[in-house]
Amino acid sequence: MSSDNPAFKAPPKDSPEDLSKAQPSPSPSPSPDRTAVGPSTGERVLLWAGFPVLGAVVLWLLSRAAGWVASLPWAPLQGPFKLVASVPEPQVSIGAVILGVLLGLGIAFFAESEYVTAVIDPEQAVLTVDRVSRTVPRAATAAVFKDGKNLVLLGHDTTELARLRGDFDAERFAAAFQRHGYPWQPDGDPYAADFRRWVTAQPDLPEAAHALLKARGHALKKGHKEDAEQLRTELSALGIVVREGKDKAQQWRRVRAASGDAERTGA
Repeated sequence: MSSDNPAFKAPPKDSPEDLSKAQPSPSPSPSPDRTAVGPSTGERVLLWAGFPVLGAVVLWLLSRAAGWVASLPWAPLQGPFKLVASVPEPQVSIGAVILGVLLGLGIAFFAESEYVTAVIDPEQAVLTVDRVSRTVPRAATAAVFKDGKNLVLLGHDTTELARLRGDFDAERFAAAFQRHGYPWQPDGDPYAADFRRWVTAQPDLPEAAHALLKARGHALKKGHKEDAEQLRTELSALGIVVREGKDKAQQWRRVRAASGDAERTGA
């Protein structure tokens, strides 16, 4: 895809490692020249109130049905149901409600960590997901866009400065980034056409990249997110950008030289 968007001109010389740093540090507080964006108050209320209530109701209903389920010869987990049915009232109902509330709070805590939040100002964006923050300078950012469930920021040489997977409202994030002059791309990744599906022993990839992609594929299959992100960083050092397609297969593209981008835009 063509990169003749004016936002891709005049690339700086910053190193990608200096531009996107992950640390479990708190985000700066919003101020008049900063915009905080994330889940709405209504979403958080639904999350922290809805899941505990739902958990309490579900476990209470299960406790009421425990005796009936235990009487079914084909029902699974008859032992636990018989144990629950043997507990007298009101202890069983109170215990079920308390356990349901705790279970709902645990789910809410996990769901909260899946939200992408940001504090954006004219100088930098501090992006957080799963309690890990990344700071990306405005001057280093050439494109911001939504890629599936990912929020992605690209540098001027098309390196990924940040890719955060989680829940976020694209419209609210777009408005916040545009308010502070970030180049939001409403049509998504301007380099989407450059991605190719990774296949073992592709001749146009070095052996080191193949080894990293193979290891990353194994980490993704096992659900080892931290290992997969570390391998993404190592691939970035080789000039390879990687993402997952809809079929979960890895796709890759090469980083474009900043001078080449300048020539294509006529700079």
